[in-house]
Amino acid sequence: MPCRATARSLRALGDFEVDRNATTTVLIADDQPLMRSALRMSLDAESDIQVVGEAADGVQAVEMAERLRPDVVIMDIRMPRLDGISAMRRLTAQPAPARVLAITTFDSDEHLVESLRAGASGFLLKDATPDELVHAVRILATGGALLAPAATRRLLDGYARRLPRVASPELDRTASLTERELVVLGLVAQGHANARIAKLLHVAESSVKTHIGHLLAKLGLPDRVHLVIFAYETGLVGAHSPDDPGQDDRIEPESGRWPEPAG
Repeated sequence: MPCRATARSLRALGDFEVDRNATTTVLIADDQPLMRSALRMSLDAESDIQVVGEAADGVQAVEMAERLRPDVVIMDIRMPRLDGISAMRRLTAQPAPARVLAITTFDSDEHLVESLRAGASGFLLKDATPDELVHAVRILATGGALLAPAATRRLLDGYARRLPRVASPELDRTASLTERELVVLGLVAQGHANARIAKLLHVAESSVKTHIGHLLAKLGLPDRVHLVIFAYETGLVGAHSPDDPGQDDRIEPESGRWPEPAG
């Protein structure tokens, strides 16, 4: 795993605090023995992470995850018998599912989006450094979500905008959202951190965290990155945000409405 970037360069979506006193259990799923060994070696060096099993294909990964109940599953996308995307869907459909970190050799938009749609909370390329891997596992274990910077930019800047719109039942899930929650959802979907959202809305950062918590609960989503996918799939981003909110601070603090275009 050659050195390419530091763990600090990875983009964490959501607020998290790492508890080094708690042990995070991990299941590794990859069809290449050498890659499984490299992943295990990187994780075994950390006192707060314990690798509880290795799976060589998707079917084995699902079976072992059900039996071992790890906190995090590192899942290769391309595997025999059952591919990683299908295995993710089965894993994340379980009650209290493990968090899934998708890994792949291929820097593909399709792999990124399909992994997130299948329920993954993180996405890394296999040329990530050991520090990046450990950082990602810790973030997922604490309820956060993480993407490599290039993947985040593509997701937010282009590819997700071309996703096919979902059916009306998905849109029905937004009926219980308040107007302010819709605005916060639009800002989250465009990649803004809580501090930036608080500044735009003229509210405390703790209020933004509360709104995001309500959004996750009402929409039944696991984390911030899936709020992004949901917002793009349902078309809510275009309906509740300007083209470039980063350049527009004119959100009305009381109503939470985006301002009408000038002229």
